[in-house]
Amino acid sequence: MKERILRALRENSEGYVSGAALCEEFGVSRQAVWKNITALKENGYGIESVTNKGYRLVSVPDRLYGFDILSRLPKDCLCRKVEYFERLDSTNTKAKQLAELGEEEGTLVVAESQTAGKGRRGRGWDSESGVGIWMTLLLRPSLPPAKVSGITLLSALALTKALREICDVRAEIKWPNDVIVDKKKICGILTEMSSEENYIHYAVVGIGINVNTTRFPKEIEEIAGSVLGQTGIRVNRCDLLANTVKYFCRYYEQFNREQDLSSFIEDYNAVLANLGREVKVYYGMVENAAEEQTDTGIARGIDSEGALLVEIDGQIRRILSGEVSVRGLYGYV
Repeated sequence: MKERILRALRENSEGYVSGAALCEEFGVSRQAVWKNITALKENGYGIESVTNKGYRLVSVPDRLYGFDILSRLPKDCLCRKVEYFERLDSTNTKAKQLAELGEEEGTLVVAESQTAGKGRRGRGWDSESGVGIWMTLLLRPSLPPAKVSGITLLSALALTKALREICDVRAEIKWPNDVIVDKKKICGILTEMSSEENYIHYAVVGIGINVNTTRFPKEIEEIAGSVLGQTGIRVNRCDLLANTVKYFCRYYEQFNREQDLSSFIEDYNAVLANLGREVKVYYGMVENAAEEQTDTGIARGIDSEGALLVEIDGQIRRILSGEVSVRGLYGYV
């Protein structure tokens, strides 16, 4: 009920919504409406009540309540359920547990803080309370396991779209899925799955966004940033979260239908940080080699499978994500 009341108040932001109208719309008593309005106020929502006019939403708390997230999503959105926690070890871990128990696709796990957030290659992810977005979406795609990496690229693309819409910030993507603002990484994305040879039981896509973060561990402070730190704009976390989920769900459903990224190549390349610039490809150490193998070339965008096309010595080479990494010639970007 709180979700529906918030949606009604938000959709009528220019005026008041009468208690009678809410009763009629939801088929409940005035007492039920009043009880939920009171509960919203206790959650920190500023709701103005005026006799003979009704209710008006005047302020919202900086919290990631599930009912608030749902009230901001389109009614036909794939995400229809949010599991909200004050504190978790990892939203990915929780989402996988729910998946094993049969939880439906589109369930979103959100935490105000994490004690064991995970990054790429097993690295930790600092998840301070109250300043970032730590979330994981449970999916059950009808894709071959080899194509699941496309979901990760679309997650990054969804966040760049949400940032442009909410605060007119131009974010870019360092292939394959690091979202950067002004050359600093503000987001990490980790997709994990349970699968057989040709079938995905489920996938979870975890997204960690540094929104209003102001401090970082010394070992990452040179490359890590936040929306606030890079732009000076303090973003409403719930608004950014909901918009990111909205765009991701649209992209995901289209990708699930079409089975490749052809429809997204143009949009992705438009925000690809290294497009048309020199990059260095790191292949990792090979047996008996004295140093890591590398190549230098020009980034030419992605293909329909999400591979980065790099022109090396006049030839186009497809670089696949995984243990291979790509950086700018003179640094992270």
